[in-house]
This record gives sequence, structure tokens and C-alpha cells, in this order.
Amino acid sequence: MTVKPALQPFAVDRIPASLKGGVVAVGNFDGVHRGHQALLAHARADADRLGVPAVALTFEPHPRTFFRPQAPVFRLTAVDAKARLLAALGIDGLVLATFDKAFSAIAAEDFVTTILRDRFALQAAVVGYDFHFGKGRSGTPDVLRAAGERLGFSVEVVKPVGDSDGTLFASTDIREALAKGDISRANRLLGYRWFVIGTVVDGERRGRDLGYPTANIRLAADCGLAHGIYAVRVRTSDGAEHDGVASYGRRPTFDNGSPLFEVHLFDFAGDLYGKTLVVSFLAWLRPEKKFASADALIAAMNDDSTAARAVQAGASPGNNLDRALAEVGL
Repeated sequence: MTVKPALQPFAVDRIPASLKGGVVAVGNFDGVHRGHQALLAHARADADRLGVPAVALTFEPHPRTFFRPQAPVFRLTAVDAKARLLAALGIDGLVLATFDKAFSAIAAEDFVTTILRDRFALQAAVVGYDFHFGKGRSGTPDVLRAAGERLGFSVEVVKPVGDSDGTLFASTDIREALAKGDISRANRLLGYRWFVIGTVVDGERRGRDLGYPTANIRLAADCGLAHGIYAVRVRTSDGAEHDGVASYGRRPTFDNGSPLFEVHLFDFAGDLYGKTLVVSFLAWLRPEKKFASADALIAAMNDDSTAARAVQAGASPGNNLDRALAEVGL
């Protein structure tokens, strides 16, 4: 298998010449869900027609988190996950604008001239129908289109995209699905199997004592995933893939501590400490619960493993995007 690299994120004031003069898709793109994918496909098509690069401009942190730090947004895709998804979708570059006090105060017209025109030297911009920008969200797609006419670049506004039941694809709905452990709905709305990327850290090594050694990963503090047990598929940094079972929660049988994500890889023997893993979610198995004894917990873990293996035995290799993601490195 030929492995292509994930995109290297560039700061908005350090855009390389190779990514200038192209088509810029602008948005938060949290989740890079099916609605975002439609927008990015328009950008890719426009770039191919013009013979120029297709670049995504996004914002870190999420603007809602900046304005309400006491209630941070559950990020569906951290920057490293977004970089893999954009590479799999054929986008050429990822540019990050730091959303801070100074950035939030930029007037809409200044955003267009100093960021889009001066930094990107763009030929075209692609945005969603509900895109707003600039201080007080005063910039709209119509404002951007008018500015583009004055400044010499085209603007494409992508219409809303929805599910078969008419529901528009939205990051909020995906967050709500994951918060309920509804992996099936989340994955359908995303258009791929939701995944997290993390580095394996030292743990209490209780899993080893129980016969289920785990790779422990600390997810972001804003992670809103339901606490419970999941059937997962794990990709290691060398490209190897393993099925497994994962737990996310506070370990109520032992310490009820801070949330930790623990993954047991089936039929695996090796040292994963310090390694980076990509963990894709196939199904929710059960909620987290407290057991009366270690033996009762082991019995439940045996059942969880059986249930996870049954899910994995019936799981397909995934859709086109899942397969494209499998060809993107870390």
C-alpha cells in the first residue's frame, strides 16, 4: 500500500508559495462531515478546472470555545484528525488562523482583504450557505461575493446538504449522537467511521493484571463521548491494523478518576508506549458500570470481547473515505 502523508498545517501568516493563488475553502470544518465534504468537493473541482491548489482555511480554537471558554466545544476532529481527512479528500493544503482576541476583532472587509486576498492571493473562495465572518459575524456569503467582485476573485456558495430524511448535516447533531453512544448515527452523518488519534501513555497497568493489557490514551478535556465500552479498529503508526475493544470513562470499579480512554488490541503482543494510534469506532457495546469484584469485571470484559469480535466479523472495510483514510499516514 502506498501511504500518503497527512497535510502539514500552516499558520495563516506562513503560507508557502505552493499553496497561494488557489481556491480556498473557508470554515470550521469540525468533523469534516458529509456537508463539509460536499463543500470541499466543490473546492477541489474548481481548483482542478483552474489548475491551481485547493486549500482549506480553518480556525483554532473553535470560535465558540474562544467566546465561552467555560463551556468548550466538543471537538469532533482535532487538527491532526482534520489533516488526515483533508488529505484523504484530495485537498492540497491546510491553513490555520488562530482565533484569539485580535482575530475576533477583525472587520469583515479587513478579513477579506488582509487574509484572503493578501495572504492567499486566491482566485476563488468556496463557503457554505451559513458562513459568517468578521467582527460580530457581520460578514455573510453575499458580503463575501460582493467583495470578491471588487477584488478580483470568484465566490461559490454551497447549498445545504442533508441526510435522506431531510436533516441537514451538522456538527451539533454528531456531537449529540456521540454523547449518547450512538456510533451508528454519528458515522452515518460523518460519512466515515469517527476516529481519535492519540499517544499511548503510562497507566496503572490494571488491565495487564486482569488479563486485558490496554493502551491508554488521554483524549481532549472537551471530549463529550459517552462513557462506555466500544468495538474499535486500531491503526498503528507502521500502518498495521488490529481489532479491539475500548473503554472510555472513569473506571468506577477502581478509582472513579479523570476520564481515560483504554484500548485492548486483540491478538497483539508488543510495546505501544509512546506510539501514536488511530482508533476508529465501529459500535457501542454497553455503558460503563461499577462491578462488585475484579472477577465480575473480568467476566464482563470477556463478554465485551465476544461482542466486539462479532461486530468486527460483520464489519465491512468501510466506505471510500474510510479506505482513503487507511492510506494516509500519521
